[in-house]
Amino acid sequence: MAKILIIDDEQSIRFTLRDILEYEKFTVAEAESGEEGIDKVKNDEFDIILCDIKMPRMDGIETLEELQKITDTPVIMISGHGTIETAVEAIKKGAFDYISKPPDLNRLLITLRNALDRSNLVQETRSLRRKVNKAFDMIGESQAIVEIKEMIQRVAPTDARVLITGDNGTGKELVAKWIHEYSNRSKCPFVEVNCAAIPSELIESVLFGHEKGSFTSAIKQRKGDFEQATGGTLFLDEIGDMSLSAQAKVLRALQESKIMRVGGEKDISVDVRIVAATNKNLKEEIKKGTFREDLYHRLSVILIHVPSLNDRWEDIPLLTEHFLKELGNSIGKPGMKISEDAMTALKNIKWTGNVRELRNIIERLAILCDKEITGADVKKYAGN
Repeated sequence: MAKILIIDDEQSIRFTLRDILEYEKFTVAEAESGEEGIDKVKNDEFDIILCDIKMPRMDGIETLEELQKITDTPVIMISGHGTIETAVEAIKKGAFDYISKPPDLNRLLITLRNALDRSNLVQETRSLRRKVNKAFDMIGESQAIVEIKEMIQRVAPTDARVLITGDNGTGKELVAKWIHEYSNRSKCPFVEVNCAAIPSELIESVLFGHEKGSFTSAIKQRKGDFEQATGGTLFLDEIGDMSLSAQAKVLRALQESKIMRVGGEKDISVDVRIVAATNKNLKEEIKKGTFREDLYHRLSVILIHVPSLNDRWEDIPLLTEHFLKELGNSIGKPGMKISEDAMTALKNIKWTGNVRELRNIIERLAILCDKEITGADVKKYAGN
């Protein structure tokens, strides 16, 4: 049954609520102060938290603010001295609901049921995210990949800007997603911008947004990706292809944490973490005059290089097995095998398209071959 934590300095209130909740088959834990409640939440999991507002030392609003930092469990505030202003403040701070003391039994049970529905939805979302994350897992045990994983663990919890380098198809986007996933911003948006795919005359509108009528096709106001990523991570993919004029505005946004929409007249504050990626040598681009050196130094607080597949060939068996399982299930051929000579043939291929190319070839082989992929199949269908 659902587990509920009661945080209240009045023992009689805790006992009364415990009696009601245990009669309704809930599991109940108690804390007589905000500090004790926070400690319990750090060391245990709860489905719902009931928290008094008027408490000595740390009051309910302060407790709520601290709870918001460590859990997404619904918090219901309760008070015998409440006002409309108090209730509004609690809701604004993130409380699920507000109940006056002594609580009306029906109102309490309905609120608990609604909060439990929300808690279950959060758990389902976590489960789905785990499944999605598994699909985007970083496969490999080579020294280079181990070092990248360690770097992500160190860097992700900070707000340091990261520049990811590597050839096309090596998995730079995957590194960016994992930096976001392990960061304190993971609950907020991850917004990706492919700077190479957007015409230079539109990149500023995409990044910073525009006001209605600012140019011919601007029929309505649009928030740019900086605004849409507020609180989260903005991934600037292929930043080496960004125009110099757009680079200047991105530099200003990084320096001042402010942007201005195209056609706008006021600054808009933004709070984003920037992760950028490129397959170009930006130091060479700086020498050519096509990339700003000051922007490079702003972006490259942390540098992560993703090696080519040819430089991590020992990961090919793990990647192959992973793709074969994933693709075999999706095309209705679960349990497909690959022979030793086929694996050897894959290791001997010169991979120009890196992991992306390997995945494409495994998909081709999975579709065209029978239950086991042989070395002859690789030579016939790999296309090298």
